[in-house]
Amino acid sequence: QVQLVESGGGLVQAGGSLRLSCAASGFTFSNYAMGWFRQAPEKEREFVGGINWLGGTTAYADSVKGRFTIPRDNAKNTLYLQMNTLKPEDTAIYYCARSKWSSTYNGRPDDYNYWGQGTQVTVSS
Repeated sequence: QVQLVESGGGLVQAGGSLRLSCAASGFTFSNYAMGWFRQAPEKEREFVGGINWLGGTTAYADSVKGRFTIPRDNAKNTLYLQMNTLKPEDTAIYYCARSKWSSTYNGRPDDYNYWGQGTQVTVSS
């Protein structure tokens, strides 16, 4: 069955960096666009960014643009979220998600049909 397993979360000081990984299995990873979302306490889940099936195009939320990137390694069936210049407001549980399609990686949660369990990122000031 489809599985998405995030790792790499933790505690980091403001200004620091973290790289999250999302290991995918149970489907042909290279056929699907992927996305990252996050949810802070008492807030709705929000889109962080997405990438198409080949990794050629990406999209990011304004709040992370210029600080976060989403590379993918189709040979390793792994999606990444490279987070630089972290801020306390980046504190959240981060989820990777599989799009229903190869080239749709927008911010609508309904366009994703599989989700990981999430990994906690805490940024201290």
